[in-house]
Amino acid sequence: MLLIIIYQMKKYLLPLFAICMAVSLSAEEATPAPSPWTCTGVLGLNASATGLVNWSAGGNNNVTGIAFGKVRLLYGKNNLSWETNLDLEYGLSYIDQEFDPFQKSSDKINFNTKFGWQFHQAWFLTASADFKSQFAPGRKYGISDDYDPIISKFLAPAYTDISVGIDWKPNDIFSVYISPVAGRLISVYVTDAFVAKSTENGQANIDEALKETYAVWLYDVDESNGEVIKSYDCNVRGKLGLSLKGGINYTYKDLKIITTVGLYTPYAWNKTEIYQDAEGKYYAEGIAGKTFKDNPDYTYIGYQDNNQRFGNFDVDWDAAISYQFLKCLNVTLSTSLKYYNGVKIEKFAHDGTSLGAAERVQFKGTLGLGVGYSF
Repeated sequence: MLLIIIYQMKKYLLPLFAICMAVSLSAEEATPAPSPWTCTGVLGLNASATGLVNWSAGGNNNVTGIAFGKVRLLYGKNNLSWETNLDLEYGLSYIDQEFDPFQKSSDKINFNTKFGWQFHQAWFLTASADFKSQFAPGRKYGISDDYDPIISKFLAPAYTDISVGIDWKPNDIFSVYISPVAGRLISVYVTDAFVAKSTENGQANIDEALKETYAVWLYDVDESNGEVIKSYDCNVRGKLGLSLKGGINYTYKDLKIITTVGLYTPYAWNKTEIYQDAEGKYYAEGIAGKTFKDNPDYTYIGYQDNNQRFGNFDVDWDAAISYQFLKCLNVTLSTSLKYYNGVKIEKFAHDGTSLGAAERVQFKGTLGLGVGYSF
C-alpha cells in the first residue's frame, strides 16, 4: 500500500516540479538586464518681486526671474565610463526706472563630457572636453544714460578645454581629474566697448576715449619691428597647460548637492614687456632684437602675457544645493567663484573715480524659491 502511494505521488509530483522549474527559468529570462545609462538632474524657475511705496531708504520696484537646468548623464559598462554634465542658467530683471529697465541678472552655459577606460580599480585613462560661455550680450550699466558698454556676448568670452589625463572615481559621487596635456581655446569680446542705444539714424555713437578705457584687448606683435598691433575684434587664443578638476554630485532623497572646481595653468614662462611711444603705438621688448627698456621715448605699460605664466592658476568653482518639497517647489542656493589671469576688471570708488583695472576675484551668489522638477 505504501509503495502504491509513493508511486502515485511520484507520478504527479514530477511533472508539477518540471512545470515549476520551467516557469522559474522563463521568469529569470524575462527579467531585463539593468541599463548602463543613468540620467539625473533638476529643472526649475525661480522668481522674486519687490514693491516699494514711499520707502525712505530708497530703491526701485523690481521683478526677477531665473530659469535653470542641471542634467547629468552617466554610462558605465565593463571597463568603460562616460559622464556628461550640462549646466544652464539665465535670469532677467525688470527694474522700475527710466533707463535700462531690463537687465540681465544671470547667464551661464557650462558643458562637460569625459570618456574613460578603467585600467586599475578606480583609475581611468580619460579624455575630457569642457565648454563655458553665455547666451546673451552683457552690458555695464550706469556709466551713461546714452549708451551702455557691451562687455561680453555669446561665445565671447568662451573657454573650450580639451585634455587627456587620469581620472580617479571611487564611486559615482566623487571624482578627481588631472591632465598634464590640456589645451585651452579662449575667445574674448573686444569690439565696440561703448555702443549707443538706438539712435535716429541707427548708427552707433562710440566714444573713442571711453572705448580705449573700457575695451578689453589682446596683443598681436609684428615680428619684423616689434610693434604691438591692437585689434578691436573677437580674438581667439590657444594655449597648452596643466588642468586639475574635482567634482561632487550627491543625491539624498529630495536633496541634491553639486559642486565642481577647476584649476588651469599654462606652460608659459616668458614675460614680454610692452612699451608705448609718444604716438600711442605699442612695442614688445626683445622682438626683432630691439630694446625699448632704457629709452626715455618709450613708456613701460605692462606684460604682454597678462600674468598667464606657469604657476598662475585660473580658478573656476561652481556649487549648487537644491531641495525639492511638496513635489513641485524647490529652494536653490547656487554660487560661482572665478579668477582668470589676464581678465582685468575695472573698479570704481563711490564718487565714480576709477581705481584701475586688475585681475580680481569674481563671485556670484543666488538664493531662489520657485517651481522645479528633480529626476
